[in-house]
Amino acid sequence: MLIWENIRLAFSSLLASKMRALLTMLGIIIGIGSVIAIMTISSSLTNAVSTSFQEMGANNVTVGLKERSEDSTSTRSGMNFGSSNKTASMEESDRITEDMIDALKTQMKDQIDAVAISESLGSGTIKDGSDYANIAVEGVNEDYFASKKLKLLEGRHIKAADLSGSKNVIMVSDKVVENMFEGDKSKALSEKINVNINSEYYSYYIVGIYKYEETGFSSSTEEDVTTSAYIPLTTAKEQARADEGYSQFTVVTSTDVSDVSAFADSIETFFLPYYMGNKDYQITTTTMESMTESMGDMIRTVTIAIAFIAGISLLVGGIGVMNIMLVSITERTREIGTRKALGAKNSSIKLQFITESVILCLVGGIFGIILGFTLGAVAATLLGYTAAVPFTAILVAVGFSMMIGIFFGYYPANKAAKLHPIDALRYE
Repeated sequence: MLIWENIRLAFSSLLASKMRALLTMLGIIIGIGSVIAIMTISSSLTNAVSTSFQEMGANNVTVGLKERSEDSTSTRSGMNFGSSNKTASMEESDRITEDMIDALKTQMKDQIDAVAISESLGSGTIKDGSDYANIAVEGVNEDYFASKKLKLLEGRHIKAADLSGSKNVIMVSDKVVENMFEGDKSKALSEKINVNINSEYYSYYIVGIYKYEETGFSSSTEEDVTTSAYIPLTTAKEQARADEGYSQFTVVTSTDVSDVSAFADSIETFFLPYYMGNKDYQITTTTMESMTESMGDMIRTVTIAIAFIAGISLLVGGIGVMNIMLVSITERTREIGTRKALGAKNSSIKLQFITESVILCLVGGIFGIILGFTLGAVAATLLGYTAAVPFTAILVAVGFSMMIGIFFGYYPANKAAKLHPIDALRYE
């Protein structure tokens, strides 16, 4: 019998008992739907993480101090394996100095566009009567804004003159302006604000306003959200009474750098003479590219584990398919006997029932794909990500549906093919 005739018969059989076919396919639909939904959410999350890291600077290299440990291994993603038996207190002599950074910029001037340095002063609150805004104050140098893409709405960035004079100027977000100045940006510029940080008050004049971009999920309300505010690095170090030098900085690479990982290795090599005699600390580098890969690998590993658990329902669905096919064979025993008496070969009988099983699983797989993508898209949207369906997962789902149909349909089909025509015709 032709394959198309078998497909036609399979669909006729499904339509003849729609409810039974739907209940049989339910396990396949739930299994495939669960896997597709999980893969869709994972793909959406991976894309969102990748985009976030790209916006933070895919070619940036973060250089920082890491505590030495004989049994510790550092990876390019910045993760440390192993633990130290000691906890060394960072001294001023351990920190990265301005002279070291200047020497790095001189030696690698063709590969470095900017060196961004920051120093946290702490989180605080601006308050004026009943109006308030939460901010996290960071001291930054002039190059900082080359590594962090901020959309300037009004005013200017922190500049060299602010740093040299240790001026009390500040860049705030539009959220601060909305809370404190009713959204009037022109009014906010040059205004004096008082910030309470750990019960100490600092006064600054607003010189710039940038657009706040929400990153990820936040439990804070629009009014309570904490946004970054930027002051001159020299001002922050004076007010924080911080030691000279820095624990980390970010290198913004030039377009001439094609291999960021190799460039990061060369930075570590550059600092080796400075820290060769330091028993407590060493220089380590982190790239956004490696962090993206590391995060993607973690998400994929978790996704595969969850998808595997969800896929167990496919096994249950397959058993349901086998069960209904055995019932179908019992109901159609006389039909099988008639076909065999008319000369149908065992292979033709077997092919007919395997085809019916495959069609049953394929239809269930299609419904499962639709359900899975719908649930995945809704979940991704609720989480704030753009839904991205992995088409490879759809192909795998379709292929897996066919495999289930063949695997669980073979035994009933083989049983039907082995029926003796006389016994089948006499079956009541």
